[in-house]
Amino acid sequence: MFRLDGKVALVTGGSRGIGRATAEAMAAQGATVIVNYVRGEAAAREVADGIIAKGGKAEIAGFDVADTPATEKALEAIVKAQGRFDILVANAGIAIDGLLLRVKDEDLDKLFATNVKGALTCARVASRTMMRAKTGRMIFLSSVVGEMGNTGQTAYAATKAAIIGAAKSIAREYAGRNITSNVVAPGFIETDMTHGMNDAAKEYINKQIPLGRTGTAAEVAAACVYLASDEASYVTGQVLRVNGGMYV
Repeated sequence: MFRLDGKVALVTGGSRGIGRATAEAMAAQGATVIVNYVRGEAAAREVADGIIAKGGKAEIAGFDVADTPATEKALEAIVKAQGRFDILVANAGIAIDGLLLRVKDEDLDKLFATNVKGALTCARVASRTMMRAKTGRMIFLSSVVGEMGNTGQTAYAATKAAIIGAAKSIAREYAGRNITSNVVAPGFIETDMTHGMNDAAKEYINKQIPLGRTGTAAEVAAACVYLASDEASYVTGQVLRVNGGMYV
């Protein structure tokens, strides 16, 4: 089940964290994975080389999703080289935290350029190939705070809530072409972003989670693989929460 043989998948922000785990999981299921990165070329190559060493197929693609012309050019090159584009995992994102009173205009611009515009640019370009093929999977990474909110993350939460609305609209727009659009909304996941937190802070957060623990990138990746598979062909416009019950 959940095989992705013959499929081509782009994972933005695929050099680390949830993106890396998703790239590795999809490759393990047979997909040819394009690992996107902005500055971490060495990390992206490590991911791709690791996939290839295990018998999988992977390439890297360096571009910033916040740069629309560069993104369009990169995705068009992927289609030309691979001959198809089956799965988009719009994972690339940044977090700039702070109380709303202290959020700067440039911070808002950066957040929305990467988290929202970047994801939609990828979806727009990918949709051209998917529409011709009359099939495709779009998976957008949101966050638990996009649904429940969080003090000090108003701007970030706004971008993650926007992704949910966009994905639901895309699901309606492209359903007639057999293209699905879904959201994975992780909760508190052990990634590079959480490594800097002290034990007391982590313990406090874990107490708010019914399952009582931090999630793993692999658990989020598993949800992405499911939504990309044929078994999820009747699932679209949904938010799959991987949050240990933090928000239900």
